[in-house]
Amino acid sequence: MTKRSLTTPRALAVVALTRINRQHAYSNLEVNQLLAQHPLTAPDRRLLTSLVYGTLQHRLTLQAWLAPRVHRRLDDWVQELLLVTLYQYHYLERVPNFAATNEAIEIAKTRGGAGVRKFVTGVLHAVLKTPFPDPTKLSDPVQRLSLAASLPEWLVRQLIEEYGLTQAEQVAASVNQPPHQSVRVNRAKTTPQAAIAALKEEGVTAKPSAVAGDGLVLEGGRLFETAAFKEGLVTVQDESAMLAAESMDLSAAQLVLDACSAPGGKTGQLAAALADHGGRVIALDIHAHKVRLVKQNLARLGLAGVVDTRQGDARKLDFLADASLDAALVDAPCSGLGLLRRKPEIRYQKQLADSHQLHQIQLAILNAVAPKIKKGGIMTYSTCTILKEENQETVAAFLASHPEFALEKTQTARAIKSDRAEKPLTILPSDFGSDGFFIATLKRID
Repeated sequence: MTKRSLTTPRALAVVALTRINRQHAYSNLEVNQLLAQHPLTAPDRRLLTSLVYGTLQHRLTLQAWLAPRVHRRLDDWVQELLLVTLYQYHYLERVPNFAATNEAIEIAKTRGGAGVRKFVTGVLHAVLKTPFPDPTKLSDPVQRLSLAASLPEWLVRQLIEEYGLTQAEQVAASVNQPPHQSVRVNRAKTTPQAAIAALKEEGVTAKPSAVAGDGLVLEGGRLFETAAFKEGLVTVQDESAMLAAESMDLSAAQLVLDACSAPGGKTGQLAAALADHGGRVIALDIHAHKVRLVKQNLARLGLAGVVDTRQGDARKLDFLADASLDAALVDAPCSGLGLLRRKPEIRYQKQLADSHQLHQIQLAILNAVAPKIKKGGIMTYSTCTILKEENQETVAAFLASHPEFALEKTQTARAIKSDRAEKPLTILPSDFGSDGFFIATLKRID
């Protein structure tokens, strides 16, 4: 057996999954790093990506299938090898079971020796004789949704409590679907129609987003190799995420704060809206390396001259005078549970206690930004989570201690969910196939 078996898509998927689950690494960063390090063919790149994201998405379900056949603690990599193989058995119909089994046995022998090879062989043969878990047999709705969608039971309970069983079922059914690849058109350089044409010339099919005014949904092609991306005509951003800056409707020589700016997608969006009007953006982030990332993104978009980037804590804004800002975007730190489609590992790494802690951080940032807003100015609060403690409850707590602010109805270019009764805008992952997101518009009235 050669070491070549450790650089196949399946072996590399085991490496990525082990790091993600042991070190709480980000799945997208791990996959991108492995793709950069190993010269895989296009089909092998797709297989590696599918194995990592698919195994993460269905982890709890796969563990339920594996558990009756394993009665001892496993090395992390052995468990990931078994789970990634089970994922192929049930979810990748084009992969023959024997092919997945044979390579798993080879990886086990190369990494662990004859004893591990024998153990893995026995477990996989036994699993193939065991029925796949059937969630429909479970009467308890929490257990049923948890097993069907591979969501932790605490999260299922919370979704049912906050949104009701029907919507919780819809969210659960949506979060394991492939995410749309979407980009935002950089209005400082081009128009949506021109961007669609430029992408088409380079083999990337794009159509206008039904969610965001400057959004495009991609249907094929290699975006990052195109001149349209490299020259900053478009930038990668989820459709829901575009709505926070879009809802601010900036169009004058205004001074705007982006309080938590990294990686810079919304910063660029604010800057593009202000560039032709003499406005400026102050982009703040607490981490130096993330400030550098914001600067890189702005340079590609041709908008660095519109933005003052600086490292700093959004809870400490002594460098700003009171009532100096026309508007501010507080895209606050959050649990990220609206991103389950793109970052499936989040569901296993977060607990309800995280929302309690984040709620306090969110309030602290809002409290710090509030006095910097002029009378008549807007503070937009947004998160990429769908839990109400970090959304509606944070806004309610802020308003309870800040009577100088009033909640206004959040409006978007495409009038998303305009018939809703609630003034903030909540987008669930099941609504449009985009990320879960929350936006509240707070106007200073005194």
